[in-house]
Amino acid sequence: MRVWIFFLFCLAGKTLAAPELEVGVNPVQVETGEFDEAIEVVEDVFAENPCQNHHCKKGKVCEVDESNQPMCVCQDPLTCLAPVGDFEHVCGTDNKTYESPCHFFATKCALEGTKKGHKLHLDYIGPCKYIAPCLENELNEFPLRMRDWLKNVLVTLYERDEDNNLLTEKQKLRVKKIFENEKRLQAGEHSLDLLALDFEKNYNMYIFPVHWQFGQLDQHPVDGFLSHTELAPLRAPLIPMEHCTTSFFEQCDADQDKYIALEEWANCFGIKEQDVDKDLVI
Repeated sequence: MRVWIFFLFCLAGKTLAAPELEVGVNPVQVETGEFDEAIEVVEDVFAENPCQNHHCKKGKVCEVDESNQPMCVCQDPLTCLAPVGDFEHVCGTDNKTYESPCHFFATKCALEGTKKGHKLHLDYIGPCKYIAPCLENELNEFPLRMRDWLKNVLVTLYERDEDNNLLTEKQKLRVKKIFENEKRLQAGEHSLDLLALDFEKNYNMYIFPVHWQFGQLDQHPVDGFLSHTELAPLRAPLIPMEHCTTSFFEQCDADQDKYIALEEWANCFGIKEQDVDKDLVI
């Protein structure tokens, strides 16, 4: 059974608490394979099967044709394992609840090449439910909590990085400066006014965490842009708890080209144009 790892977001108006993390677990890009429609996965087959080393993306399985050549075909949703509980359910952008990610991607595959299939994406974790409209003042509050949470996640990783497998050496050097800064706002529940004031006074502490988050998501492929699929590991767990998540990412895509560039991402979090640095995406 696949265990969902949820983000510990507080309700609107409260800060994001630093999560309890297991060593070796990436706190931001959670269970990427569950959301990425382009990631290829290896099917479990016998060694003598031609499908052994043939990869198929989510929603497809490998079969052999008449010439014993491997090929990828859409998986039958009926072959997906039955969900253990509601926590395995996911909601699609068609506002339909699917029993599991397997059921969702198998359904999407069957719609490949159609207008409906092109528009269908995994929206968020959990059964579909009413998501309240995001008010303008709430949308302005979202990056305040998100920035603070990202900073605290990095500090937590730095503190627990005993085996050197949570952060790279370059990342640790950046986070060490934040960790040792006596002016750092400690993790906890803080008012929005305090978060805004801390960002103004300690602006430099937030530059790297924002870049780091972008790098964690920009993986398939690493091209300096975030697609809807790449954003899914972050947005899917957030939407049920933070109803401004979708509006925030839509706002980040300033040119409305369906991709969020590093410059657009940094601007969404209040990072100044002159401080956007591709070398910080490490």
